[in-house]
Amino acid sequence: MLPPAIDLKELTLEELEQLVQSWGQPRYRARQLAKWLYKGARDFEEMTDLSRAFRQELAGHALISRLTLEQEALSADGTRKFRWRLADGRRIESVLIPEEDHLTLCLSSQAGCALGCRFCLTAQQGFQRHLTVSEIVNQILEVKARLDSDKPLKNLVFMGMGEPLANFAVLVRALRLILAPWGLNFSARRVTVSTVGLPPLIPRLGREVPVNLTVSLNAADNDTRSAIMPVNRKHPLEAVLKACRDFPLPRHRRITFAYVLLNGVNDSPDQARKLARLLKGFRAKINLIPFNPHPKLPYAPPPPERILEFQEILRQAHFPVFIRESRGQDIEAACGQLATGNWGRKG
Repeated sequence: MLPPAIDLKELTLEELEQLVQSWGQPRYRARQLAKWLYKGARDFEEMTDLSRAFRQELAGHALISRLTLEQEALSADGTRKFRWRLADGRRIESVLIPEEDHLTLCLSSQAGCALGCRFCLTAQQGFQRHLTVSEIVNQILEVKARLDSDKPLKNLVFMGMGEPLANFAVLVRALRLILAPWGLNFSARRVTVSTVGLPPLIPRLGREVPVNLTVSLNAADNDTRSAIMPVNRKHPLEAVLKACRDFPLPRHRRITFAYVLLNGVNDSPDQARKLARLLKGFRAKINLIPFNPHPKLPYAPPPPERILEFQEILRQAHFPVFIRESRGQDIEAACGQLATGNWGRKG
């Protein structure tokens, strides 16, 4: 039986160098190969600065992995949702969001999710498996190949399906490739990892890669948070916030705390005041996210006046606080709605 083909997008530059040298090629071939891979080459025959003999050897021992686009939907606000089929038949989703002068891509890190947040559709699917490095990176490459906008893709946010820190080793490896000049060459200031808060891994993330951190709090006391986020029973607010204090925050950056507002659950003025006390002393900003309703979930967004009151209490406590506009709700692409389920208008 022949050994399985090597997925080249799983390898670091050093590993690529070792691989090409094992095939009798000079070390610099690895950079040439990486340039083609992360420029979006789909076939070894496109790599015209490599010899024909080497291209044939690559075709015999390696592969250029891809995701299969199963469906695409276009929102009235310009948001695009992509459903990808993985090699084993599982499905994930990515969301491309148009901003004023650039594009933001929301990436998945797992198929499904094990953490069971009550307000999230992905959690209703349960956990299927972790994504690989190439499955994370290929979301970016496949979307870039389909861009039809003059706006550049500048921002990446790990806020799609799954808990990124639960797939920690793969996440860090993918992030290094995403940031590397020989890889996708994104600015670390433009890459954000969002987590429900796994305390042992939060400081480690900051030590491994200098990306932005968003922590999804969604309540200001443990009873409320545990009711909507079962992970809080294992990792209560105190442990999450201690880990955030230990996060090595680069100068001139803030930790973002995300707060999904659920009508009658976590949206009271008392919760806002508790939140302000919890976050006192943090170099932080707060994103308020009115819940994106769905028939399968038993929640509703608060009325606009209560959202504004919640925001004002936090402003009075001197926090930068923003109300996140819902994007792509009509195609189930908004925050908490990714579930490889129903689709809206097709693009």
